[in-house]
Amino acid sequence: QVHLVESGGGLVQAGGSLRLSCAASGSISSINVMGWYRQAPGKQRELVAIITSGGNRNYVDSVKGRFTVSRDNAKNTVYLQMNSLKAEDTAVYYCNVKRIGISYWGQGTQVTVSS
Repeated sequence: QVHLVESGGGLVQAGGSLRLSCAASGSISSINVMGWYRQAPGKQRELVAIITSGGNRNYVDSVKGRFTVSRDNAKNTVYLQMNSLKAEDTAVYYCNVKRIGISYWGQGTQVTVSS
Protein backbone atom coordinates (compact mmCIF):
# COMPACT_ATOMS: atom_id res chain seq x y z
CA GLN A 1 0.00 0.00 0.00
CA VAL A 2 1.03 3.57 -0.71
CA HIS A 3 -0.23 6.42 1.46
CA LEU A 4 -0.34 9.91 0.00
CA VAL A 5 -0.62 13.17 1.93
CA GLU A 6 -1.29 16.36 0.00
CA SER A 7 -0.83 19.95 1.08
CA GLY A 8 -0.73 23.43 -0.37
CA GLY A 9 -4.22 24.10 -1.65
CA GLY A 10 -6.17 27.22 -0.85
CA LEU A 11 -7.75 30.41 -2.13
CA VAL A 12 -5.82 32.68 -4.45
CA GLN A 13 -6.63 35.56 -6.75
CA ALA A 14 -6.41 35.16 -10.50
CA GLY A 15 -2.83 35.62 -11.63
CA GLY A 16 -1.47 34.31 -8.37
CA SER A 17 0.52 31.20 -7.56
CA LEU A 18 0.22 28.11 -5.41
CA ARG A 19 2.45 25.13 -4.83
CA LEU A 20 0.99 21.71 -4.10
CA SER A 21 2.97 18.96 -2.42
CA CYS A 22 2.27 15.25 -2.11
CA ALA A 23 4.36 12.99 0.10
CA ALA A 24 4.25 9.24 -0.42
CA SER A 25 4.85 6.68 2.32
CA GLY A 26 4.43 2.95 2.79
CA SER A 27 5.43 0.64 -0.05
CA ILE A 28 7.21 3.32 -2.05
CA SER A 29 9.75 1.25 -3.90
CA SER A 30 9.15 0.89 -7.63
CA ILE A 31 6.92 3.97 -7.86
CA ASN A 32 7.02 4.92 -11.52
CA VAL A 33 4.69 7.76 -12.36
CA MET A 34 3.73 10.55 -9.96
CA GLY A 35 1.40 13.36 -10.80
CA TRP A 36 -1.71 15.41 -10.37
CA TYR A 37 -5.30 15.23 -11.53
CA ARG A 38 -8.14 17.64 -10.88
CA GLN A 39 -11.89 17.57 -10.78
CA ALA A 40 -14.04 20.66 -11.08
CA PRO A 41 -17.71 20.66 -10.03
CA GLY A 42 -19.85 18.85 -12.57
CA LYS A 43 -16.84 17.72 -14.59
CA GLN A 44 -14.86 14.54 -14.94
CA ARG A 45 -11.50 14.14 -13.30
CA GLU A 46 -8.72 15.08 -15.70
CA LEU A 47 -4.98 14.66 -15.81
CA VAL A 48 -3.09 17.86 -15.07
CA ALA A 49 0.55 16.83 -15.05
CA ILE A 50 2.62 13.72 -14.55
CA ILE A 51 6.30 12.95 -14.19
CA THR A 52 7.98 9.59 -14.60
CA SER A 53 10.83 8.19 -12.56
CA GLY A 54 13.08 9.14 -15.47
CA GLY A 55 11.96 12.76 -15.34
CA ASN A 56 9.72 12.81 -18.39
CA ARG A 57 6.81 15.21 -17.98
CA ASN A 58 3.40 15.48 -19.56
CA TYR A 59 0.85 18.27 -19.14
CA VAL A 60 -2.71 18.93 -20.18
CA ASP A 61 -2.68 21.66 -22.83
CA SER A 62 -4.56 24.16 -20.67
CA VAL A 63 -1.74 24.39 -18.10
CA LYS A 64 1.32 24.24 -20.34
CA GLY A 65 3.61 27.17 -19.67
CA ARG A 66 1.92 27.92 -16.34
CA PHE A 67 2.28 24.76 -14.24
CA THR A 68 5.42 22.78 -13.48
CA VAL A 69 5.49 19.28 -12.04
CA SER A 70 8.59 18.04 -10.24
CA ARG A 71 9.57 15.27 -7.88
CA ASP A 72 12.12 14.71 -5.14
CA ASN A 73 12.83 10.99 -5.13
CA ALA A 74 14.81 11.23 -1.89
CA LYS A 75 11.73 12.63 -0.15
CA ASN A 76 9.22 10.57 -2.17
CA THR A 77 7.40 13.79 -2.89
CA VAL A 78 5.84 15.26 -6.00
CA TYR A 79 5.14 18.96 -6.42
CA LEU A 80 2.95 21.07 -8.64
CA GLN A 81 3.96 24.70 -9.01
CA MET A 82 1.00 26.62 -10.37
CA ASN A 83 1.55 30.12 -11.71
CA SER A 84 -0.71 32.58 -13.50
CA LEU A 85 -3.73 30.85 -12.04
CA LYS A 86 -7.09 31.32 -13.71
CA ALA A 87 -10.63 30.93 -12.44
CA GLU A 88 -10.97 27.81 -14.59
CA ASP A 89 -8.19 26.17 -12.59
CA THR A 90 -10.58 25.97 -9.63
CA ALA A 91 -10.96 22.31 -8.70
CA VAL A 92 -10.07 19.63 -6.22
CA TYR A 93 -6.55 18.51 -7.04
CA TYR A 94 -5.63 14.87 -6.44
CA CYS A 95 -2.18 13.41 -6.16
CA ASN A 96 -1.70 10.11 -7.99
CA VAL A 97 1.12 7.61 -8.08
CA LYS A 98 1.44 4.39 -10.02
CA ARG A 99 3.35 1.44 -8.64
CA ILE A 100 3.59 -1.94 -10.31
CA GLY A 101 0.43 -1.32 -12.28
CA ILE A 102 -1.61 -0.09 -9.31
CA SER A 103 -2.84 3.49 -9.03
CA TYR A 104 -3.03 5.24 -5.66
CA TRP A 105 -4.84 8.48 -4.89
CA GLY A 106 -4.53 11.20 -2.31
CA GLN A 107 -7.51 12.63 -0.49
CA GLY A 108 -7.59 15.77 -2.61
CA THR A 109 -6.90 19.41 -1.88
CA GLN A 110 -9.14 22.30 -2.89
CA VAL A 111 -7.75 25.04 -5.10
CA THR A 112 -10.01 28.05 -5.57
CA VAL A 113 -9.06 30.91 -7.87
CA SER A 114 -11.10 34.06 -7.53
CA SER A 115 -11.51 36.29 -10.56
